[in-house]
Amino acid sequence: MKTYSAKPAEVEKKWVLIDAQGVVLGRLASIIALRLRGKHKPEFTPHVDCGDNVIVINADKVHLTGRKREQDIFFWHTGFPGGIKQRSKGQILDGKHPERVVEKAVERMLPKGPLGRKIFKNMRVYAGAEHPHEAQNPEILDVASMNAKNKR
Repeated sequence: MKTYSAKPAEVEKKWVLIDAQGVVLGRLASIIALRLRGKHKPEFTPHVDCGDNVIVINADKVHLTGRKREQDIFFWHTGFPGGIKQRSKGQILDGKHPERVVEKAVERMLPKGPLGRKIFKNMRVYAGAEHPHEAQNPEILDVASMNAKNKR
């Protein structure tokens, strides 16, 4: 018997809707990364985008355990001398674009390179409960009920 290798034309992509309200960020991000990559499918092929399209709603209501809200800090540099900037996850969640916390957590769990960038584009994150993808009839994935530790 030969090992099956999926071709990009043979991959069947589904749409999955995930509600992030009250779900622990790291656990949520690992489940989303698994779905985006396609590792939950028996026909998973490492060099092909065989994952699903994922829609995440209520990203602003994600839960952070411990003191990560104040102590976990994102750093970036402006490119100018002395231009190091920082912002905590709590400040970002309370700010203008709270969905970026979920996006960064998932992005860092995906492979780096051209395939990882392509896979990352299959995720849509929204801060509120509304999303414009009703026409795709997304399948609802209840992450909170998968494990008792997922919801706090």
